[in-house]
Amino acid sequence: MKVAFVAHDQKKEELINFTIAYQHLFHAHELFATGTTGQLIMDQTTLDIFLFKSGPLGGDQQLGALIAQNDLDLLLFFRDPLVAQPHEPDISALLRLCDVYGIPVATNMATAELLVHALERGDFNWRDIIHNNRPVNVTGLKERPVDKQRGVSSAAAERQ
Repeated sequence: MKVAFVAHDQKKEELINFTIAYQHLFHAHELFATGTTGQLIMDQTTLDIFLFKSGPLGGDQQLGALIAQNDLDLLLFFRDPLVAQPHEPDISALLRLCDVYGIPVATNMATAELLVHALERGDFNWRDIIHNNRPVNVTGLKERPVDKQRGVSSAAAERQ
């Protein structure tokens, strides 16, 4: 599974402690993180994490691109709800993409605990089916010609 870590400044220590506690589990997965958060986690654990840029410098958007490609299975994003973030639109976009693509997200330790235990049990294996059976890109399909007399496509004309 592909797991990503993000944390606001006041939540970085909490996420680091969380990853220390579960590093035995995370070793079995492909890990990603925004730059500062990921580096801090790697400094305190033996985890190997692919680092994107820092969140405010585009890391949130890089993670969003991974999600839009349906290449992420779980996002652990420890947010600080009491501090306004200068890159709030990027954060909102990232969370919106998770909703669009059905990516489970934990924004606090309580939810992260539940999702990590689900990951450990194999409850995320349904994501493998998605990764292995992605829909074909249909943008190259040609539309059927329109029946000019009736103003409908030939497929619609055939049904009538």
